[in-house]
Amino acid sequence: MLYSKKNYSARKQTNRSVLKRWKRRFYVLQQSRKHQPKFSWQHILLSYLGSFIGIAVLAYLSVYSSYPLIAAPFGATAVLVFGVPDSPLAQPRNVIGGNLIGALTCVTLVHLFGTAPWVMALAVATTIKLTQLTRTVHPPAGAVALVGVLSNAQWDFILTPALVGSIVIVIVTLVFSNLVPGRPYPKHWL
Repeated sequence: MLYSKKNYSARKQTNRSVLKRWKRRFYVLQQSRKHQPKFSWQHILLSYLGSFIGIAVLAYLSVYSSYPLIAAPFGATAVLVFGVPDSPLAQPRNVIGGNLIGALTCVTLVHLFGTAPWVMALAVATTIKLTQLTRTVHPPAGAVALVGVLSNAQWDFILTPALVGSIVIVIVTLVFSNLVPGRPYPKHWL
């Protein structure tokens, strides 16, 4: 006989304890679901369509106007304005004001101190602080500040892509959301 009753019993006990650990882990994952938002299929489809249109408009305007109206942080802005349009962080004041503050901060710091790693950290931290003080918190604004330092941004970075790109994505979101029944945007302007 290959397995004795003692070995079989020990293996069975080990398998039970492994199964119990996995059940606990799965239970924890199940519990975290109640803290996460749940979206209807219609909302998911509209977020998909809206973000596609918003980023496409920015990209095509950039190509055909020869002005850089799109930057990586606008991908995160699209997540907010199309994915969770009711969020306070997705409102026009936050999108435009937050990105503008991020751009102003990074350009100022780049001109004062250059592009050293500590300037990257200072730009993001300062952007967070200023957007909190002005009540224009918009998470992609921190990315605007970081991208600005990484790219050694000049003064024109404030206008394009930061300000004009933010205005364009707000306008596209406004038009798209108000064409779709039951999806008003914005909740508030100021």
